Amino acid sequence: MESDPPFQETFKTLLVDLMKEENTEKVHEKFFVAEEYELPLIDLSCLSLSEFDQEPYKRDIADAAKKWGFFQVVNHGISQEIFERMQCEQAKLFRQPFYRKANEKLLNLPMDCYSWGTPTANSLMQFSWSEAFHIPLTHISRIKEFNCTLGSTIEEFAKVVLELAQKITEILAENLGYKSTFFVENCLPSSCYLRMNRYPPCPVSSKVFGLMPHTDSDFLTILYQDQVGGLQLVKDGKWISVKPNPEALIINIGDLFQAWSNGTYKSIEHRVVTNGEVERFIFTSGVTALVLWLSLRASNPTCSIQYFYVPALNKTANSTTNTTIYLDLKLDNKNKFKGIYYDVLNLTFYYGQNRSLPIANTMFPAFYQGHKKNTHRKELLNTNGVPWEAVFRKVSNGKAVFRVDLATAVRFKIMAWKTKKHKLMVRD
Repeated sequence: MESDPPFQETFKTLLVDLMKEENTEKVHEKFFVAEEYELPLIDLSCLSLSEFDQEPYKRDIADAAKKWGFFQVVNHGISQEIFERMQCEQAKLFRQPFYRKANEKLLNLPMDCYSWGTPTANSLMQFSWSEAFHIPLTHISRIKEFNCTLGSTIEEFAKVVLELAQKITEILAENLGYKSTFFVENCLPSSCYLRMNRYPPCPVSSKVFGLMPHTDSDFLTILYQDQVGGLQLVKDGKWISVKPNPEALIINIGDLFQAWSNGTYKSIEHRVVTNGEVERFIFTSGVTALVLWLSLRASNPTCSIQYFYVPALNKTANSTTNTTIYLDLKLDNKNKFKGIYYDVLNLTFYYGQNRSLPIANTMFPAFYQGHKKNTHRKELLNTNGVPWEAVFRKVSNGKAVFRVDLATAVRFKIMAWKTKKHKLMVRD
């Protein structure tokens, strides 16, 4: 098909090598075939019950997150009509010619929003026979300008799925002793994404993954699997196939949620296997796929001067000629799960209100600071242009005021990935 990525042409060498292997069919079929199971099923209509009557169902959700890392929900409040419209619109999108998807800013989105295959694969076991659109929810307005029907459908779908995600995370947060409003207060909708995956028919379906084994590096994923199936996960050390349920959404815990819960909730390895005859869609609402990612809000580090000493101003030290500054700067990262990469720290010092004439400056090299850590940077500075006679009079009458500006750029490290840099400036 004109719309299909050129899997066979691009990875011809890998396919030819595989065909030459002896007994490969039996080996790979054994590897890909897995017994079918039903995931734990939660009826969310229970959330309309009294608070007391909800408790057993909430415990079931927490238990599934602890023991499986995956579970299904029904009566989730998202209409079948929205799913059908999403499936229709994503099918239209993937039917676009491949050259347009790969080489144009389709839907007014950056070209890196579309991906296919695994460019770095050097064996078919490292290859994913699939294509995907990865769309930040902040880009929906761009899509609406290009395709109003698709943009409006995605926007409506994302809104109801985000509401569902907040319900699930509230329950899981409560189970860990946090307020039910914790995620509403600390999660940013702007850090959420919609991922639509298509798995074309694969002529070597017993030898190639639709999506390689992995865990999700995000916080929470909500997935809708079509009736062809193909999703598999690890349970008790072996691969199992997830039986499709047309009325259910699949919830799975990501690496970030596992870390945040100190390992209470499990991020489980999973994969998608290919089909030789039927194409599939997962929009996570997954196998095309829809993925919702929630990231915790990051807090800037706290910067403070712990020690500021000028010997010349110490009347008892009799050191009026020693006009150097002794400094101890403290940087405190109070984020529970985020490390911080600092660029070079630039400090500029002033006397009084006049910021046009700096009296000293210094730089501290770039460094990394772990989560819940504090760091001290100490320095001895020579001063220049300070009206010391005026300063001595100020001190004699009470106090003299020195000011310091700090400028740098920081980015946050969350699990294995990093945020973009943003400027950090502190003025005192």
